[in-house]
Amino acid sequence: MTKLDAAIVGLGMTDMGKVYGRTGTQFAVEAIGKAAADAGLKVSDIDGLLVNYGLTRAVGMPLAADLGLRNLSVLSEIQAYGSSAGVMVMQAAAAVASGQATAVACVFSDVPLTEGKRAGATYSDPKNRLHPGFLGMPAGGGLLGPNVGYALAARRHMDKYGTTSEQFGHIAISTRKWAELNPIAQMRTPLTMEDHQESRYIVDPLHLFDCCLVSNGAIAVIVTSGEKARDLAKPPVYLHGGAQCHPGYIDERDSEFGLVSGAKLSGERAFKMAGVTVDQIGVREIYDCYTYTTLITLEDYGFCAKGEGGALAESGALAPGGSLPTNTGGGQLSGYYMWGMTPLSEAVIQGRGEGGERQVADNDYILVSGNGGVLQHHATLILSPHPKEA
Repeated sequence: MTKLDAAIVGLGMTDMGKVYGRTGTQFAVEAIGKAAADAGLKVSDIDGLLVNYGLTRAVGMPLAADLGLRNLSVLSEIQAYGSSAGVMVMQAAAAVASGQATAVACVFSDVPLTEGKRAGATYSDPKNRLHPGFLGMPAGGGLLGPNVGYALAARRHMDKYGTTSEQFGHIAISTRKWAELNPIAQMRTPLTMEDHQESRYIVDPLHLFDCCLVSNGAIAVIVTSGEKARDLAKPPVYLHGGAQCHPGYIDERDSEFGLVSGAKLSGERAFKMAGVTVDQIGVREIYDCYTYTTLITLEDYGFCAKGEGGALAESGALAPGGSLPTNTGGGQLSGYYMWGMTPLSEAVIQGRGEGGERQVADNDYILVSGNGGVLQHHATLILSPHPKEA
Protein backbone atom coordinates (compact mmCIF):
# COMPACT_ATOMS: atom_id res chain seq x y z
CA MET A 1 0.00 0.00 0.00
CA THR A 2 1.86 3.12 -1.18
CA LYS A 3 -1.00 5.60 -1.63
CA LEU A 4 -3.51 6.29 1.13
CA ASP A 5 -6.90 7.93 0.89
CA ALA A 6 -8.66 6.64 3.95
CA ALA A 7 -10.00 7.99 7.21
CA ILE A 8 -11.54 6.78 10.45
CA VAL A 9 -15.02 8.28 10.66
CA GLY A 10 -16.78 6.36 13.41
CA LEU A 11 -15.83 5.25 16.91
CA GLY A 12 -17.97 3.00 19.09
CA MET A 13 -17.06 1.98 22.64
CA THR A 14 -19.05 -0.17 25.06
CA ASP A 15 -18.76 -0.23 28.83
CA MET A 16 -15.39 -1.81 29.61
CA GLY A 17 -13.78 -3.46 32.60
CA LYS A 18 -15.45 -5.78 35.10
CA VAL A 19 -18.64 -5.92 33.05
CA TYR A 20 -20.24 -9.34 33.42
CA GLY A 21 -23.20 -11.19 31.97
CA ARG A 22 -22.66 -10.25 28.32
CA THR A 23 -21.18 -12.23 25.43
CA GLY A 24 -18.46 -11.10 23.07
CA THR A 25 -21.00 -10.93 20.26
CA GLN A 26 -23.28 -8.67 22.28
CA PHE A 27 -20.40 -6.32 23.02
CA ALA A 28 -19.33 -6.31 19.36
CA VAL A 29 -22.83 -5.62 18.02
CA GLU A 30 -23.17 -2.67 20.39
CA ALA A 31 -19.76 -1.24 19.52
CA ILE A 32 -20.38 -1.43 15.76
CA GLY A 33 -23.82 0.11 16.12
CA LYS A 34 -22.33 2.99 18.08
CA ALA A 35 -19.51 3.45 15.56
CA ALA A 36 -21.96 3.60 12.66
CA ALA A 37 -24.20 6.08 14.46
CA ASP A 38 -21.15 8.15 15.41
CA ALA A 39 -20.28 8.40 11.71
CA GLY A 40 -23.84 9.25 10.70
CA LEU A 41 -24.24 5.90 8.94
CA LYS A 42 -26.68 3.03 9.28
CA VAL A 43 -25.29 -0.41 10.11
CA SER A 44 -26.66 -1.53 6.74
CA ASP A 45 -24.27 0.96 5.06
CA ILE A 46 -21.33 -1.20 6.21
CA ASP A 47 -20.05 -3.39 3.35
CA GLY A 48 -16.86 -4.64 4.98
CA LEU A 49 -16.27 -6.26 8.39
CA LEU A 50 -12.97 -7.20 10.05
CA VAL A 51 -13.13 -8.99 13.39
CA ASN A 52 -10.42 -9.40 16.03
CA TYR A 53 -11.63 -11.99 18.53
CA GLY A 54 -9.18 -11.38 21.33
CA LEU A 55 -7.98 -14.30 23.45
CA THR A 56 -11.20 -16.14 24.14
CA ARG A 57 -12.55 -16.33 20.56
CA ALA A 58 -15.77 -14.89 21.88
CA VAL A 59 -16.70 -13.44 18.48
CA GLY A 60 -15.93 -14.22 14.84
CA MET A 61 -17.18 -13.98 11.28
CA PRO A 62 -20.74 -15.08 12.24
CA LEU A 63 -20.97 -11.58 13.71
CA ALA A 64 -22.01 -10.42 10.23
CA ALA A 65 -25.26 -12.38 10.54
CA ASP A 66 -25.81 -11.06 14.06
CA LEU A 67 -25.57 -7.54 12.62
CA GLY A 68 -27.98 -8.42 9.82
CA LEU A 69 -25.33 -7.69 7.18
CA ARG A 70 -25.77 -9.37 3.79
CA ASN A 71 -23.64 -9.52 0.65
CA LEU A 72 -20.55 -8.06 2.31
CA SER A 73 -17.63 -7.27 0.02
CA VAL A 74 -15.03 -7.86 2.74
CA LEU A 75 -15.28 -10.23 5.73
CA SER A 76 -12.38 -11.70 7.70
CA GLU A 77 -11.08 -12.55 11.14
CA ILE A 78 -7.75 -10.87 11.89
CA GLN A 79 -5.44 -12.17 14.60
CA ALA A 80 -2.13 -10.45 15.18
CA TYR A 81 -2.81 -10.13 18.92
CA GLY A 82 -2.09 -6.64 20.24
CA SER A 83 -1.15 -5.36 16.80
CA SER A 84 -4.49 -6.46 15.29
CA ALA A 85 -6.17 -3.03 15.42
CA GLY A 86 -3.45 -1.46 13.28
CA VAL A 87 -3.50 -4.41 10.90
CA MET A 88 -7.28 -4.15 10.54
CA VAL A 89 -7.17 -0.41 9.80
CA MET A 90 -4.49 -0.94 7.15
CA GLN A 91 -6.45 -3.75 5.51
CA ALA A 92 -9.65 -1.72 5.64
CA ALA A 93 -7.83 1.22 4.02
CA ALA A 94 -6.52 -1.07 1.28
CA ALA A 95 -10.02 -2.42 0.65
CA VAL A 96 -11.40 1.11 0.40
CA ALA A 97 -8.55 2.28 -1.83
CA SER A 98 -9.01 -0.63 -4.22
CA GLY A 99 -12.75 -0.15 -4.45
CA GLN A 100 -13.58 -3.46 -2.78
CA ALA A 101 -15.62 -1.72 -0.08
CA THR A 102 -16.82 1.75 0.89
CA ALA A 103 -17.26 1.48 4.66
CA VAL A 104 -15.36 -1.15 6.65
CA ALA A 105 -16.07 -1.80 10.32
CA CYS A 106 -13.11 -3.03 12.40
CA VAL A 107 -13.99 -4.45 15.80
CA PHE A 108 -12.24 -5.95 18.81
CA SER A 109 -14.34 -7.76 21.39
CA ASP A 110 -13.35 -10.05 24.23
CA VAL A 111 -14.65 -11.34 27.56
CA PRO A 112 -11.60 -12.70 29.42
CA LEU A 113 -12.94 -11.77 32.86
CA THR A 114 -15.15 -14.17 34.78
CA GLU A 115 -16.82 -12.99 37.96
CA GLY A 116 -15.15 -14.51 41.00
CA LYS A 117 -11.91 -15.46 39.20
CA ARG A 118 -8.67 -13.49 39.20
CA ALA A 119 -8.15 -11.16 36.26
CA GLY A 120 -5.21 -12.95 34.68
CA ALA A 121 -6.68 -16.46 34.81
CA THR A 122 -7.55 -16.60 31.12
CA TYR A 123 -4.20 -15.25 29.96
CA SER A 124 -2.21 -17.81 31.95
CA ASP A 125 -4.57 -20.74 31.32
CA PRO A 126 -2.44 -23.66 30.07
CA LYS A 127 -5.13 -24.51 27.51
CA ASN A 128 -4.25 -21.28 25.71
CA ARG A 129 -0.47 -21.75 25.98
CA LEU A 130 0.45 -25.40 25.49
CA HIS A 131 1.87 -26.41 22.11
CA PRO A 132 3.17 -29.74 20.84
CA GLY A 133 6.85 -30.48 20.39
CA PHE A 134 9.71 -28.08 21.06
CA LEU A 135 7.40 -25.06 21.22
CA GLY A 136 5.73 -26.62 24.24
CA MET A 137 8.92 -26.69 26.31
CA PRO A 138 8.63 -23.19 27.85
CA ALA A 139 5.06 -23.87 29.00
CA GLY A 140 6.09 -27.35 30.16
CA GLY A 141 8.72 -25.69 32.33
CA GLY A 142 6.18 -23.38 33.90
CA LEU A 143 6.65 -20.32 31.69
CA LEU A 144 2.94 -19.66 31.27
CA GLY A 145 1.40 -16.40 30.16
CA PRO A 146 2.76 -13.11 28.85
CA ASN A 147 3.88 -11.85 32.27
CA VAL A 148 6.84 -14.24 32.25
CA GLY A 149 7.93 -13.39 28.70
CA TYR A 150 7.76 -9.65 29.28
CA ALA A 151 9.56 -9.99 32.60
CA LEU A 152 12.45 -11.70 30.79
CA ALA A 153 12.45 -8.97 28.15
CA ALA A 154 12.40 -6.19 30.73
CA ARG A 155 15.21 -7.81 32.72
CA ARG A 156 17.37 -8.04 29.63
CA HIS A 157 16.83 -4.33 28.92
CA MET A 158 17.73 -3.53 32.54
CA ASP A 159 20.89 -5.64 32.39
CA LYS A 160 22.00 -4.17 29.07
CA TYR A 161 21.22 -0.48 29.63
CA GLY A 162 20.93 -0.03 33.37
CA THR A 163 17.20 0.69 33.21
CA THR A 164 15.72 0.72 36.70
CA SER A 165 12.44 -0.34 38.28
CA GLU A 166 11.90 3.26 39.37
CA GLN A 167 12.11 4.36 35.73
CA PHE A 168 9.36 1.88 34.87
CA GLY A 169 7.52 3.40 37.83
CA HIS A 170 7.69 6.86 36.24
CA ILE A 171 5.85 5.47 33.21
CA ALA A 172 3.13 3.99 35.42
CA ILE A 173 2.78 7.30 37.27
CA SER A 174 2.66 9.50 34.17
CA THR A 175 0.08 7.20 32.58
CA ARG A 176 -2.05 7.34 35.74
CA LYS A 177 -1.90 11.15 35.65
CA TRP A 178 -3.44 11.06 32.19
CA ALA A 179 -6.08 8.59 33.40
CA GLU A 180 -7.07 11.01 36.15
CA LEU A 181 -8.24 13.32 33.32
CA ASN A 182 -10.23 10.62 31.49
CA PRO A 183 -13.78 10.08 32.82
CA ILE A 184 -13.98 6.52 31.47
CA ALA A 185 -10.56 5.34 32.70
CA GLN A 186 -10.81 2.44 35.14
CA MET A 187 -7.96 3.52 37.44
CA ARG A 188 -8.06 7.23 38.39
CA THR A 189 -6.63 7.28 41.92
CA PRO A 190 -3.27 9.13 41.98
CA LEU A 191 -0.28 6.78 41.97
CA THR A 192 3.03 7.48 43.73
CA MET A 193 6.48 5.99 43.34
CA GLU A 194 6.08 4.47 46.80
CA ASP A 195 2.84 2.80 45.66
CA HIS A 196 4.67 1.39 42.65
CA GLN A 197 7.71 0.12 44.48
CA GLU A 198 5.73 -1.39 47.35
CA SER A 199 3.21 -3.16 45.10
CA ARG A 200 3.62 -6.91 44.86
CA TYR A 201 5.72 -8.52 42.19
CA ILE A 202 3.75 -10.20 39.43
CA VAL A 203 6.96 -11.63 37.96
CA ASP A 204 10.27 -10.04 38.99
CA PRO A 205 11.10 -7.32 37.83
CA LEU A 206 7.48 -6.43 37.00
CA HIS A 207 5.45 -5.01 39.87
CA LEU A 208 1.65 -4.93 39.86
CA PHE A 209 1.59 -1.38 38.48
CA ASP A 210 3.95 -2.32 35.64
CA CYS A 211 1.18 -4.55 34.22
CA CYS A 212 -1.93 -3.67 32.25
CA LEU A 213 -5.54 -4.14 33.24
CA VAL A 214 -7.69 -6.98 31.91
CA SER A 215 -11.14 -5.91 30.69
CA ASN A 216 -14.34 -7.17 29.11
CA GLY A 217 -15.86 -5.03 26.35
CA ALA A 218 -15.54 -3.97 22.72
CA ILE A 219 -14.41 -1.07 20.55
CA ALA A 220 -15.13 -0.56 16.84
CA VAL A 221 -14.07 1.97 14.23
CA ILE A 222 -15.40 2.65 10.72
CA VAL A 223 -12.90 3.23 7.89
CA THR A 224 -13.92 4.86 4.62
CA SER A 225 -12.35 6.94 1.85
CA GLY A 226 -11.08 10.45 2.48
CA GLU A 227 -13.58 11.81 -0.02
CA LYS A 228 -16.59 10.13 1.57
CA ALA A 229 -15.34 10.99 5.05
CA ARG A 230 -15.76 14.70 4.50
CA ASP A 231 -19.56 14.29 4.13
CA LEU A 232 -20.13 12.36 7.36
CA ALA A 233 -21.13 13.38 10.86
CA LYS A 234 -17.83 13.61 12.74
CA PRO A 235 -14.45 15.18 11.86
CA PRO A 236 -12.43 12.53 9.95
CA VAL A 237 -9.12 11.30 11.29
CA TYR A 238 -7.02 10.56 8.23
CA LEU A 239 -4.57 7.70 7.84
CA HIS A 240 -1.24 9.07 6.61
CA GLY A 241 0.98 6.06 7.15
CA GLY A 242 0.86 2.48 8.33
CA ALA A 243 3.21 -0.49 8.47
CA GLN A 244 3.77 -3.82 10.21
CA CYS A 245 6.79 -5.76 11.41
CA HIS A 246 6.85 -9.30 12.81
CA PRO A 247 10.30 -9.92 14.34
CA GLY A 248 9.56 -13.57 15.07
CA TYR A 249 11.49 -13.86 18.31
CA ILE A 250 10.84 -17.43 19.41
CA ASP A 251 13.39 -18.73 21.90
CA GLU A 252 16.15 -17.78 19.50
CA ARG A 253 19.72 -17.59 20.74
CA ASP A 254 21.56 -14.30 20.12
CA SER A 255 18.38 -12.51 18.97
CA GLU A 256 17.59 -8.93 19.95
CA PHE A 257 14.63 -10.06 22.06
CA GLY A 258 14.03 -7.53 24.81
CA LEU A 259 16.36 -4.96 23.28
CA VAL A 260 14.75 -4.06 19.93
CA SER A 261 11.05 -4.40 19.06
CA GLY A 262 9.08 -4.41 15.83
CA ALA A 263 8.48 -0.70 16.39
CA LYS A 264 11.85 0.06 14.80
CA LEU A 265 11.17 -1.27 11.31
CA SER A 266 7.42 -0.70 11.24
CA GLY A 267 8.01 2.84 12.50
CA GLU A 268 10.57 3.61 9.82
CA ARG A 269 8.18 2.33 7.13
CA ALA A 270 5.17 4.21 8.50
CA PHE A 271 7.08 7.48 8.86
CA LYS A 272 8.32 7.15 5.29
CA MET A 273 4.81 6.51 3.98
CA ALA A 274 3.42 9.46 5.93
CA GLY A 275 6.27 11.75 4.86
CA VAL A 276 6.83 13.03 8.40
CA THR A 277 9.60 12.84 10.97
CA VAL A 278 9.55 11.86 14.60
CA ASP A 279 9.88 15.52 15.60
CA GLN A 280 6.50 16.28 13.98
CA ILE A 281 4.56 13.83 16.17
CA GLY A 282 2.48 15.71 18.73
CA VAL A 283 0.72 12.79 20.44
CA ARG A 284 1.95 9.25 21.10
CA GLU A 285 -0.54 6.43 21.79
CA ILE A 286 1.71 3.49 22.61
CA TYR A 287 0.67 -0.12 23.26
CA ASP A 288 1.43 -0.41 26.96
CA CYS A 289 0.68 -3.93 28.04
CA TYR A 290 3.58 -3.26 30.42
CA THR A 291 5.52 -0.13 31.40
CA TYR A 292 8.52 -1.74 29.72
CA THR A 293 6.78 -1.83 26.31
CA THR A 294 6.12 1.92 26.45
CA LEU A 295 9.82 2.45 27.11
CA ILE A 296 11.22 0.21 24.39
CA THR A 297 8.65 1.36 21.81
CA LEU A 298 9.54 5.03 22.34
CA GLU A 299 13.22 4.14 21.96
CA ASP A 300 12.65 2.19 18.76
CA TYR A 301 10.56 4.93 17.19
CA GLY A 302 13.42 7.36 17.87
CA PHE A 303 11.96 9.63 20.55
CA CYS A 304 15.22 9.06 22.41
CA ALA A 305 18.41 7.14 21.81
CA LYS A 306 18.51 3.38 22.37
CA GLY A 307 18.95 2.67 26.05
CA GLU A 308 17.76 6.13 27.15
CA GLY A 309 14.07 5.32 27.52
CA GLY A 310 14.41 5.12 31.27
CA ALA A 311 15.91 8.59 31.50
CA LEU A 312 13.18 9.89 29.18
CA ALA A 313 10.47 8.54 31.48
CA GLU A 314 12.26 9.93 34.52
CA SER A 315 12.32 13.41 32.96
CA GLY A 316 8.52 13.76 33.12
CA ALA A 317 8.27 14.30 29.36
CA LEU A 318 5.49 11.72 28.96
CA ALA A 319 3.10 13.15 31.56
CA PRO A 320 0.46 15.90 31.22
CA GLY A 321 2.34 19.14 30.59
CA GLY A 322 5.42 17.27 29.39
CA SER A 323 7.16 17.74 26.07
CA LEU A 324 6.11 14.32 24.68
CA PRO A 325 2.48 13.64 25.68
CA THR A 326 2.10 9.85 25.71
CA ASN A 327 -0.91 7.59 26.31
CA THR A 328 -3.19 10.51 26.98
CA GLY A 329 -6.22 8.45 27.99
CA GLY A 330 -4.43 6.40 30.60
CA GLY A 331 -3.43 3.64 28.19
CA GLN A 332 -3.89 0.02 29.14
CA LEU A 333 -2.09 0.46 32.44
CA SER A 334 -4.79 2.72 33.90
CA GLY A 335 -7.44 3.34 31.25
CA TYR A 336 -8.94 0.21 29.72
CA TYR A 337 -7.56 -2.93 28.05
CA MET A 338 -8.94 -3.46 24.58
CA TRP A 339 -5.71 -4.63 22.94
CA GLY A 340 -4.71 -2.28 20.05
CA MET A 341 -8.08 -0.57 20.13
CA THR A 342 -7.04 1.18 23.35
CA PRO A 343 -4.34 3.37 21.73
CA LEU A 344 -6.35 3.66 18.50
CA SER A 345 -9.54 4.89 20.19
CA GLU A 346 -7.64 7.54 22.15
CA ALA A 347 -5.89 8.63 18.95
CA VAL A 348 -9.27 9.17 17.27
CA ILE A 349 -10.48 11.18 20.28
CA GLN A 350 -7.32 13.32 20.22
CA GLY A 351 -7.51 13.72 16.44
CA ARG A 352 -11.05 15.04 16.70
CA GLY A 353 -10.15 17.41 19.51
CA GLU A 354 -12.59 15.67 21.86
CA GLY A 355 -10.15 14.97 24.69
CA GLY A 356 -11.58 17.53 27.13
CA GLU A 357 -9.17 18.17 30.01
CA ARG A 358 -6.59 15.87 28.47
CA GLN A 359 -6.74 17.24 24.91
CA VAL A 360 -3.27 17.91 23.48
CA ALA A 361 -3.03 21.16 21.51
CA ASP A 362 -0.57 19.82 18.93
CA ASN A 363 -2.56 17.00 17.34
CA ASP A 364 -1.45 17.45 13.73
CA TYR A 365 0.22 14.03 13.74
CA ILE A 366 -0.64 11.20 16.11
CA LEU A 367 1.41 8.02 16.39
CA VAL A 368 -0.41 4.78 17.26
CA SER A 369 1.35 1.53 18.06
CA GLY A 370 0.19 -2.05 18.51
CA ASN A 371 2.31 -4.85 19.92
CA GLY A 372 1.31 -8.50 19.81
CA GLY A 373 2.44 -11.74 21.38
CA VAL A 374 5.62 -11.25 23.38
CA LEU A 375 7.24 -8.69 21.06
CA GLN A 376 6.41 -10.93 18.09
CA HIS A 377 4.13 -8.59 16.13
CA HIS A 378 3.98 -4.82 15.70
CA ALA A 379 1.85 -2.31 13.81
CA THR A 380 2.32 1.44 13.47
CA LEU A 381 -0.23 4.01 12.28
CA ILE A 382 0.26 7.73 11.75
CA LEU A 383 -3.03 9.64 11.90
CA SER A 384 -3.97 13.28 11.42
CA PRO A 385 -7.07 15.49 11.47
CA HIS A 386 -5.79 16.92 8.18
CA PRO A 387 -6.06 15.13 4.81
CA LYS A 388 -2.83 13.95 3.32
CA GLU A 389 -1.63 16.07 0.44
CA ALA A 390 -1.31 14.22 -2.86
